[in-house]
Amino acid sequence: MTLAILLSGQGGQHPGMFDLTADHPDAQDIFAAAEPLLGGTDPRDLARRGGDALHANRAGQILCCVAALAAWRALGAARPGRAIVAGYSIGDLGAWGVAGRLADADVLALAARRAEAMDSASGEGFGLAGIRGLGVDALQVLAARHGCHLAIRNAADSGVVGGRRAVLESLCRDATAAGAQRAVVLPVHTPSHTPLLAAATAAFRTALGTVTLRRPPTGAPRLVSGLDGATVFRPADGLDKLALQISHMIDWAACLEACREFGADRVLELGPGHALATMARTALPDARIHALEEFRSIAGVAAWLAQS
Repeated sequence: MTLAILLSGQGGQHPGMFDLTADHPDAQDIFAAAEPLLGGTDPRDLARRGGDALHANRAGQILCCVAALAAWRALGAARPGRAIVAGYSIGDLGAWGVAGRLADADVLALAARRAEAMDSASGEGFGLAGIRGLGVDALQVLAARHGCHLAIRNAADSGVVGGRRAVLESLCRDATAAGAQRAVVLPVHTPSHTPLLAAATAAFRTALGTVTLRRPPTGAPRLVSGLDGATVFRPADGLDKLALQISHMIDWAACLEACREFGADRVLELGPGHALATMARTALPDARIHALEEFRSIAGVAAWLAQS
């Protein structure tokens, strides 16, 4: 069995996002490391309260990394010997922790630094919109017409556009009129993966230079860059892509293709929501695919991974 581990980006945070991992003994260090970064608030408590605080950029990025790392640690001995990991947006940073390249505490601290750099670079009034049912080339033309930027390529007919929120509303209406099946402004308030955040890339590159890389343990998942789906063989190149993806379009379709080419016959999304599992079902039609949240317990996940 070859497992593809997909780490969620922002947008899916919800009060029950830690239901499966909150009490797991192997996840406690992750929650403890995140608490001081969240102003002394336990991430589990922050999640349970719900509301707008879950979708603030800084909290959201930290919580997504907490969710991924806590789930991975909780799986423990159930982790397969052959795996590949790819992360969507902030999930790309979490993937370095899952792959054993960065310490968990460093991943969480970097998530906070990443969000701070992005907030400083973008200011107020920006966001992202998800469009499905238009070819990416047509979507890129539509984005340029509205003074926006293509931020994410999810599939040949699905993408995310970044720009001013008021303009994104108009863009969504025009996309629907052009035949899009879905066009909505997302609950994200930063124009991630667009040139509007060039200053954030520079700041985060500096932050990445302060951490110590780790040698991945034997059997660690293969790490795929969330920018372009290329396997990270040279850490310096991988870290540069980790900084670049803040202000450059990310190609998630290429990440899913990398998982398919690696031979993934099972896919597990770690993090809030199930958006990546949904996309994977189209890109890897022969694989068995689930999001963590589709299970009732970590033991249930382990049992599924143990099936032949």
